[in-house]
Amino acid sequence: MTLGDIGVPVQSEQSGGPELVQLLTPEGERVHHPDYPLEVTAEEVRDLYRDLVLVRRLDVEATALQRQGELGIWASLLGQEAAQIGSGRALRPGDMAFPSYREHGVAWCRGVRPGELLSLYRGNDFGGWDPSETNLGLYSIVIGAQTLHATGYAMAMQRDGGEDASIAYFGDGASSQGDVNEAFVWASVFNAPVVFFCQNNQWAISEPIEKQSRIPLFQRARGFGFPGVRVDGNDVLACLAVTRAALDAARTGQGPTLVEAYTYRMGAHTTSDDPTRYRLASELEIWRLRDPIERVKAYLSRSGEADAAFFESVQEQSDELAGQVRSACVDMPDPHPLDIFTEVYAEKTPHIDAQRDGFAAYLDSFEGVQH
Repeated sequence: MTLGDIGVPVQSEQSGGPELVQLLTPEGERVHHPDYPLEVTAEEVRDLYRDLVLVRRLDVEATALQRQGELGIWASLLGQEAAQIGSGRALRPGDMAFPSYREHGVAWCRGVRPGELLSLYRGNDFGGWDPSETNLGLYSIVIGAQTLHATGYAMAMQRDGGEDASIAYFGDGASSQGDVNEAFVWASVFNAPVVFFCQNNQWAISEPIEKQSRIPLFQRARGFGFPGVRVDGNDVLACLAVTRAALDAARTGQGPTLVEAYTYRMGAHTTSDDPTRYRLASELEIWRLRDPIERVKAYLSRSGEADAAFFESVQEQSDELAGQVRSACVDMPDPHPLDIFTEVYAEKTPHIDAQRDGFAAYLDSFEGVQH
């Protein structure tokens, strides 16, 4: 079975479908693309496989923690690991990434620790990591707003004479938001060094991609005056190569690129969602055959670049990470009730101080409450 057999557009002038950049087939066969050459060592592919496995384990463990009442909600990345790890590993240290709320794989690549990632979903803070240290912005719950942030940041780097780029992550549903289209306009007109990375996972909660666009999403870029490319979002090597090329173009003054990573959300939109109410089980089973982790494993096995001992060691690391994720979550101290007021502005204001004093007085009315 090929991607074309399940309705995924592939590189074919005869079919009239848009080109899908692919470097590793679902069966684990290495192929080459004339516009996106990629030289990777066996060690680098093994490292990518390890990233994929560990990020999935983090995601699975977090989902379980939510079901057990330890997290308020969780947005799973199940099935989208290759898009995030491939693009995340294409970033240079000085590049700035602006995520939505599902980019746990990108956070992994930027060095965010499990506890820092989970604290937002546990309700302890607005995001536990420092963007200035990780070069990863805090998660954006407002759909599409981060594309404007990434564009503005890129324009600032441009004016400062920097040599880095920014990247904004968003989904197919967000592509219909005004903020995203406004970001496209500004990035294009000012030739900003930004990459727009759209993870087209086929579903904007319960709305299928057909409700977002009459044409492939990457083709929208043409109307704004910059290039777009569709990549197999379940192919970590292709995502790495395409994102690296787009970032290089941004850094060298060629302006923005829209990357559409064609993938699939194998889990629920969030743990509050029930996908069985709006999509068929048969659709999910078809996409299981395109699993991003299994194709890398197949490649490493058939090429002889990894043996059973390697895969066992990765599984052991996965089990160890699961324990770390769980401990980081359940051992997380509860925030002080009044701390919320210190996270609003960099400096105190009379208005916020008045609200803080009022809430403190309210807490005082309960016997035994410490603040």
